[in-house]
Amino acid sequence: MNTAERMLYLLKTRGPQTAQQLAQLLELTSMGARRQLEAAGEKGLVGFEEVADKVGRPSRRWMLSDAGHARFPDRHAELTLQLIVQARELFGEEGLERLIVARERSSEAHYRASVDAHAALPARVAALARARDAEGYLASAEPQADGSVLLVENHCPICAAARECQNFCRSELNVFQRVLGAGCTVARSEHLLAGQRRCVYVIKAVAT
Repeated sequence: MNTAERMLYLLKTRGPQTAQQLAQLLELTSMGARRQLEAAGEKGLVGFEEVADKVGRPSRRWMLSDAGHARFPDRHAELTLQLIVQARELFGEEGLERLIVARERSSEAHYRASVDAHAALPARVAALARARDAEGYLASAEPQADGSVLLVENHCPICAAARECQNFCRSELNVFQRVLGAGCTVARSEHLLAGQRRCVYVIKAVAT
């Protein structure tokens, strides 16, 4: 991965960044980071906004444009949309729901094979994050000070399908709960389809 690609990846996974922040992450000079950003801006891959800081002049925060996000494409988006529309036309909503349930069962079996049900909660979430990351979700597990764990997904490779049929999102939430076990709760706190830049799930152990 070259410097330009690493920069886009950082903006995708970390959200808006200043040139100075990117310079530190990429081990570049501030000027070098600005040149990379300007080059990406000329290609339409990034944009920026001026954010007023508490002290001093506003800082420029760089972020991916729609074209930049498109560098992390949805897998087979057009074909998936066609199949959803055709399934709905041929089999109705009930038939489409049966397809979603079948996918749900397949995903659950795959994740159960990756997650040790007897491991501590952070380890279970980390294993699930690795499985999701391998599927293109740019996923990670982030333990919190209060004992909860965040499952963070910076990309959704089935976003087009989820926009057409949001039962896919409901299905994934159900799968996470079952795979991680009854000893925890899973709640979505950020949702890409709600206009946020990523999906985040808060996973908390249930007191026994």
